[in-house]
Amino acid sequence: MLERIIKAYNEAVFETDKEAAFEVINEAMAQGLTAEDVVFKVVIPAVEEMMADITRNPDANLAQHFMTAQIAAEVTERMLEKFKHPPEIIGRVVIGTAAGDLHSLGKRIVMGCLKALMVEVVDLGVNVPAEKFVDEAVAHDAQVIAVSAMMVHTATGENGCRKVREILCQRGLEEKIKIVVGGAPYRFDEALYKSVGADGWAADGITASRMIIGLIRVVKDGGGP
Repeated sequence: MLERIIKAYNEAVFETDKEAAFEVINEAMAQGLTAEDVVFKVVIPAVEEMMADITRNPDANLAQHFMTAQIAAEVTERMLEKFKHPPEIIGRVVIGTAAGDLHSLGKRIVMGCLKALMVEVVDLGVNVPAEKFVDEAVAHDAQVIAVSAMMVHTATGENGCRKVREILCQRGLEEKIKIVVGGAPYRFDEALYKSVGADGWAADGITASRMIIGLIRVVKDGGGP
């Protein structure tokens, strides 16, 4: 039964058919699958396969993967309400687009994947000042700040990632909170993330999830490389 459900769910999300995906999930639960089974045996493997597909195929359809991530996040959120015991959260991240930047697609893909992978996400929205990134990270005990920028001047601007790094240093938080960046400017210059003070970068919204989870584990292991 489980293999049939996995196949049906994967087909639904491949077609970006949210209604069909929920029909599969509802049927699965009617046949005895628990909410935990749905998340850990159906949804998360589908997200991980999607992330692997991006790695194998850089030209993969990101719009399709965006919808897959959103469906996964919504299914996960609904299932979490039905868990017998609250699941263990891997970690926390605050995410937003840099000051002066109003683009949000890449950020939303990251959020969808992270939520499905048991990472708590605080969405700060767009046009976020550097101080707010740090203040919210501290307030929510986040291990990672994720800064998205789709334009060169917002990626390299004085109130972007550079300022976030400066504030973390001033407050002695460099080992407690890591920074990951993403967006078009970083794809054109793969060394740019270092010059703006980030700990890592991702080429797209999906592989960013893997990077963020890795940095969360670095912080939890003591902050070293």
